[in-house]
Amino acid sequence: MIGREVIATNRSFTPEELFEFMEEHWDKERYNDFVLGSPTDMSVGLYVMLPATQKHLVIVYSRDKGFFSKEKKVVLSVAMTPAGAFESMARSIPTGKNVIAGAVKIGSVMSQEEDRKGPAQDALLLYTDYMRTLLKDAGYLK
Repeated sequence: MIGREVIATNRSFTPEELFEFMEEHWDKERYNDFVLGSPTDMSVGLYVMLPATQKHLVIVYSRDKGFFSKEKKVVLSVAMTPAGAFESMARSIPTGKNVIAGAVKIGSVMSQEEDRKGPAQDALLLYTDYMRTLLKDAGYLK
C-alpha cells in the first residue's frame, strides 16, 4: 500500500518504548533525527516522527495483536506535517464557480499528492528497510 508499511514483530511497543529503542539503535547521522509527539493538533496518540519532505513526515508506531489487528507490528506511514495539513485545509476552501481558480486548486492538490507518492514514499521505504534491519538485529522480527 502506498504511504504505509507494516513490519510484523514478536512484541508490541508503547510509543515511549519504541522511541527508546530508536534512541538506542537508530543512526541519526545517516537516517535523520526523530521526535516523539503528534504530527498535528488533531492527531490522536503519540508517534515517533521522522522527516520526509516539507509537506510530509513519516510516523512510526506499534500495534498489538487484538480485535483490529491479527498480529503485533510496527507501522511506518506517511503523514502530513502541520504546514502540509494547513495547506491542504486552505486548499479545500470553496473557490466559487471560477474555472481558473478551480484549475489552480486541482493543480496544487496534485502537487501535494505527487510529493506524498514521490519523495515522501521514497523516505518511507528507506526508513522501513532500516527499521526492519534494526528489529531483526534485536531479535524482534516475527
